[in-house]
Amino acid sequence: QVQLVESGGGLVQAGGSLRLSCAASDRTFSPYRMGWFRQVPGKDREFVGSIHWSSGSTIYADSMKGRFTISRDNAKNTVSLQMNSLQPEDTAIYYCAARTEVASNYNYWGRGTQVTVSS
Repeated sequence: QVQLVESGGGLVQAGGSLRLSCAASDRTFSPYRMGWFRQVPGKDREFVGSIHWSSGSTIYADSMKGRFTISRDNAKNTVSLQMNSLQPEDTAIYYCAARTEVASNYNYWGRGTQVTVSS
């Protein structure tokens, strides 16, 4: 079973930046897409963005466009989320997820990493 492990969360002031990373435990793992989601306790999980693993094409939620950038390193089997111009409303637990070719939805999830943006 492939495990996804996020890192890079923490506390940052409004207007600052953070870079999250997600590593797959199996370097031979080749997902169809990898995505980032976030969730505030008591609220629904929110899609942040995703990347097509082979082509590198990305899609983002409208509220993240221009501030967040997803990239991947195929050799290291890692995906990153660069977050700029962070605001307090970006405070959440951020999750990395992977969708395999045969799956209709994301079927591998990390445990999440906390991002807190102070005003």
